[in-house]
Amino acid sequence: MSAFVDPQMARILAGFAAAQGVDFKTLPIAEARASADAGSIAWNEGAPDLPARDIAVRIDGTSLRGRLYHPKPGTALPVIVYVHGGGWTFGSVDTHDGTMRTLAAASGCAVFGFDYRLAPEHPYPIPLEDTLGAIAFGLSGELGSDVDARRWALAGDSAGATLALAAMIHRRDAGLALPATAALFYGCYAPDFETGSHARFGEGYILTTANMRWYWRNYLGAAFDAPPALAAPLHADLRGLPPLYLTVGGLDPLVDDTIRLADRLAAAGVAFRHDHVPGVIHGCLRMSRKLAPAQAMIDAGAAYITERL
Repeated sequence: MSAFVDPQMARILAGFAAAQGVDFKTLPIAEARASADAGSIAWNEGAPDLPARDIAVRIDGTSLRGRLYHPKPGTALPVIVYVHGGGWTFGSVDTHDGTMRTLAAASGCAVFGFDYRLAPEHPYPIPLEDTLGAIAFGLSGELGSDVDARRWALAGDSAGATLALAAMIHRRDAGLALPATAALFYGCYAPDFETGSHARFGEGYILTTANMRWYWRNYLGAAFDAPPALAAPLHADLRGLPPLYLTVGGLDPLVDDTIRLADRLAAAGVAFRHDHVPGVIHGCLRMSRKLAPAQAMIDAGAAYITERL
């Protein structure tokens, strides 16, 4: 039986097929990154027009690029720290500008995004260390007086969801404050390519199993065959985490990653909501202006966060 494809999603997929995209795995990494990021940035058109300011995120002598989106300048708002996706290999505050603007508009919260250093040049644990440093920076008061850093949440998509989950586990173990909640959009929580969803959707829906294997190899480097728990947080101790919002599209090879995480959260006694959205692919959040189910995913995650802030 063929899988259900949302009609708006079908039109977008037809556009991708007509464009005949390149295989990023075959390109030099700088060329692959430039091509992938340019394709992502194009989806930002039509995102909510709200104030944003660039910020230098200073972490132990390193400066990363950050951006703060603030729906009501001059008013102290809670903040959502957003960790972008892109297989730990691609992505930036530019590629996810539209997604973060949409989340800020939907939630009424400030949204703080940042550029962590990317693999394969900077494999695990560097992206996680940058994420932890950016969270600490965001909670330090450096974002300005119109951000109430005492009220904060995490959010992330794909590889960013994985980093957000790992960051919470690390902060819990270190005795540091946890966010009130987190929204995890179609994360990749362990390098397992033999799941049922990989078998069903690992070809033909943009994100392929082969590409996912490449992303994991970029991220894990020499640890690919035996990843640490924080690199593959599906297998970490999940007890004591805050309430989590989980969502994934029905055509995503990572569907089972989210289902397995939900099962492990239930066993650990962690409160969560899990939304399965039929007919849409991995990476769909950036398509929210042309894909109603993607906008609904962002709206649901935003509502879950604001209810807990």
